[in-house]
Amino acid sequence: MIASLSGTIKSTSLNFAVVEVGGVGLQVFLSPRYAASLVVGTYVSLNTTLLVREDALTLFGFETAGDKELFELLQTVSGIGPKVAQSALSVYDAPELISAISQGDLAYLERIPGLGKKGAARLVLELREKVADLHGHSPKRAGTSPWRTQIEGALTNLGFTQRESNDALDQIATEISNGLDSSDIPALLRRALQIRGNG
Repeated sequence: MIASLSGTIKSTSLNFAVVEVGGVGLQVFLSPRYAASLVVGTYVSLNTTLLVREDALTLFGFETAGDKELFELLQTVSGIGPKVAQSALSVYDAPELISAISQGDLAYLERIPGLGKKGAARLVLELREKVADLHGHSPKRAGTSPWRTQIEGALTNLGFTQRESNDALDQIATEISNGLDSSDIPALLRRALQIRGNG
């Protein structure tokens, strides 16, 4: 297993770079976001993971050990391979992705190309407890859905615990992904109270 590499960037493309290490040019696949930040001729140090297939050896590179760990964890979910895992890290940065999974924000996750509604549900189901333990990442996200922030504040003011609020919010997020109107805040609050047995 090639766990890391350091060398000079010889060329870059949309989703990979060629890094010269000891006179050998290695093609390393990267998220488009990270690939775009690299400059030819500069020195780079990457965390890497090697994917072994019968017909190919594919090297994936990451800016941080946390990104690499999340990439590998995503692939433990049934139906998610390296292409979708890399796509996820291209659409969102790691803290955003971790927060979406831990909060069960299915609508947020469904924006990942190749994942879909069922894939997003599996992601939350299988990784919700695991992502909190990832090294170097906090499951906080500046881009939390506005409806979620408002409903959470209302529930807190009504005396609900954080866990009780999150359980209700997660169910509402699922219902929103199935067509519930996220702009009708009073209706969402009524629904949250129904879920908690107070509506």
